Amino acid sequence: VRQAGALFVSRGDDSGTHKKERALWALAGGMPETANYREAGQGMGAVLVMSSELGAYTLTDRGTWLAFREKLNLEVLVEGDDRLFNPYGIIAVNPDRYREVNYLGAMRFIAWLTSVSGQQLIREFTVQGTPLFIPTAVKDRP
Repeated sequence: VRQAGALFVSRGDDSGTHKKERALWALAGGMPETANYREAGQGMGAVLVMSSELGAYTLTDRGTWLAFREKLNLEVLVEGDDRLFNPYGIIAVNPDRYREVNYLGAMRFIAWLTSVSGQQLIREFTVQGTPLFIPTAVKDRP
């Protein structure tokens, strides 16, 4: 994209996707020229629409792509590369610092989410038959 002088639309919102994008630009040798790089400061759906209208490249998550793809003039160029892996995580807020939080409820939720049954639900969650997430707390058994 940078070498070709192509237009790239970024979320520009400090989201996880935006942080992953910046890390990928660093791996690629730096950001493109400012004339070819637009920070939308919008959510992923709006960025996909903007990219489609402008004929631009963007980095998106699978769920938003699947929800919007029928309305867009875009195609997936790269997927499955380990450098695109963008994990989610969960931690409980420190109850000593924030006494009003439901720490025990948070810990129960974390225990359920990282359990075999919670991980199975994550693994089986699909949009239009396509899995969205790869659970990592409980690995698949052979």
